[in-house]
Amino acid sequence: MSISTTGVLPRARPAAERPPRKSRRFDLRRWISPVVLVAAWQLASATGVLPPDKLSSPWTVVQAGVEVARSGELGDAFAVSLGRVGAGFALGAIAGVLLGIVSGLSRWGEALVDPPVQMLRTLPFLGLIPLFILWFGIGEETKIVLVALGVAFPLYLNVHSGIRGADPNLVEASRALGFSRAERLWHVIVPGALPQALVGLRQSLGLAWLALIVGETVNADAGVGYLINNAREFLRTDVVVVGLVLYALLGLVTDALVRLLERKVLRWRTR
Repeated sequence: MSISTTGVLPRARPAAERPPRKSRRFDLRRWISPVVLVAAWQLASATGVLPPDKLSSPWTVVQAGVEVARSGELGDAFAVSLGRVGAGFALGAIAGVLLGIVSGLSRWGEALVDPPVQMLRTLPFLGLIPLFILWFGIGEETKIVLVALGVAFPLYLNVHSGIRGADPNLVEASRALGFSRAERLWHVIVPGALPQALVGLRQSLGLAWLALIVGETVNADAGVGYLINNAREFLRTDVVVVGLVLYALLGLVTDALVRLLERKVLRWRTR
């Protein structure tokens, strides 16, 4: 801090006089690149650079979206896929959080839980599908288990990392203040691990939709994946893109909900 020539420290500007921070909730600059990409896509389709049998134009995709929405196909597919993701997410979140807590709080827990989890998370979804079909058949169970696996691993890793990354000074201070183990867990470790756990939640939701896409290619007779596969058989690239856009929008909406949850539960953070 510089000192004025009069030898008096400059008075800090009152909080009321400070310029307000710009809100980060809505920034038009984030829309520039998507709009440019869509415009380039439409231009390439209109000039024939992008043939319609390879990829339909944005306007054709919009028309196809209206068509399948009016017929009821899109709504039915959306409901089925959302139900699969909801069931898989519930199972995966419970397993990932519980295993992360056990592994993060105990050395014995880490020694017993972490090795098999690390081995399982390196296996690709496509490699597990034949085994899951043998175990669960070609019904809903295979798709739900695939989603659960996609959800469980990011949550496990981030919950485990968040617990192990708790500030040791705060933990020692809580011991000195006479906190019980349960009180240390609730008042020190959980708040410290929460930001990392929410990062894992965002990652797991993204992987949930990715796992669903893989799962809905396994003999599905309903859902967004079935809508895409059926459109592919009839060379309807416009409907295929509608399904992909729906997947993307669902991923963005769920991510936005988690970011809203972050702002609510992490209000104590300065940034």
